Amino acid sequence: MEAVPHAVDPNRAAQHGNVVMRLLDELFPLVEGFYVDLHKNPELSHAEHRTASGVAEWLTRTGYEVHKGVGGTGVVGILRNGPGPTVMLRADMDALPLEERTGLPYASTARAVNDEGAEVPVMHACGHDAHTACLVGAADLLSETRDEWAGTVMVVAQPGEETLDGAQAMLEDGLFDRFGRPDVILGQHLGPQPAGLISHRAGVILGASNSYRVRVYGEGGHASQPNTTVDPVLIAASIVTRLQGVVSREVSPSEMAVLTVGRIQAGTKANIIPDEAYLEINTRALNDNVSAQLEAAIERIVRAEAAASGAAREPEIERFQGAGVTRNDPQSTADVAAAHHAYFGDEYVIHLPDPFPATEDFSYFGLPGDPQPIPYVFWFVGATPHDVWEAAPGDTPYEKMGNVPSTHSPFFAPAREPT
Repeated sequence: MEAVPHAVDPNRAAQHGNVVMRLLDELFPLVEGFYVDLHKNPELSHAEHRTASGVAEWLTRTGYEVHKGVGGTGVVGILRNGPGPTVMLRADMDALPLEERTGLPYASTARAVNDEGAEVPVMHACGHDAHTACLVGAADLLSETRDEWAGTVMVVAQPGEETLDGAQAMLEDGLFDRFGRPDVILGQHLGPQPAGLISHRAGVILGASNSYRVRVYGEGGHASQPNTTVDPVLIAASIVTRLQGVVSREVSPSEMAVLTVGRIQAGTKANIIPDEAYLEINTRALNDNVSAQLEAAIERIVRAEAAASGAAREPEIERFQGAGVTRNDPQSTADVAAAHHAYFGDEYVIHLPDPFPATEDFSYFGLPGDPQPIPYVFWFVGATPHDVWEAAPGDTPYEKMGNVPSTHSPFFAPAREPT
């Protein structure tokens, strides 16, 4: 990783005699302009109306059959070019409720109202603006080079990846029934690696994640008479403490697992014991069986702690967000990686030894659990400016990656051209 050159060799396309890469110089300023516009105008999950309109306009201009409003704000573009496979290209469009602190001249100052009715800052801190710009750029290149390939391109601009429900919403809206079932699905994501570096991994590349809402009920009263109450704050505190032993004592040391209580709320005043307490819990794993084990442990511990305190009412436990592991098809991954090696050179393509514990809903498009799941490939494109990478402390690439602004950071500022 540390030996990555600062720019892709401009002669490489000519050496390969590839018309697609030669057209890139002409198209790139338009794609970059679209990226900057999206970065300045981010939109929260399922509110990507302006972004979706921009995608639809671009695809219409370049000759695609365009469908808007799929699964909410999703956009689908179809380009049929004779007999051949159907390849689906997917990008996500939504941004995060985060205040940008990059100092970029095109930094977002946007604000929006979230699902809970609160006004929040909005920022493209996860690279979805770049994903979307690259999607329409690739779609345009394919339209302009129809003599070079045959088959069907399905372009999918997805809403609601950050809420892990956008892919499922598009599928439930008949994505494959209405527009055809792809033979392979391709997706990419920005990462903290040096800008322009492509990272592949066959098999599991991303982990599973689930989030849970928990509400425990007590019996409130005056703080001077706790004996007349059942204190839900104490129940919640016991749950938090007890959950910390799940990973260390119930999950095999050979497995990766994380269990986090990220939110806890109760009460309104120091001298009032409330009637209820609310928690939100998140889990991460690289194995769907471990995810199920964590969920069972949460259920068991929450109910047991409520019972141990004498709660008269059963707690409520709801999984409100989640996605399984992203498992790349080995043969399709080898094919895509070979193409990247050919176009960009071996110094720009690496193969990851280990998966990331982060989570995506991209895998839903592969129809996990279906008798005939669809093969897919998901890879990372490095976004860290080279001067930032070189200045980051660390003796190894993995140490450096922990010391540069990554996705979901208010300082995440991809280097535009190489990324």
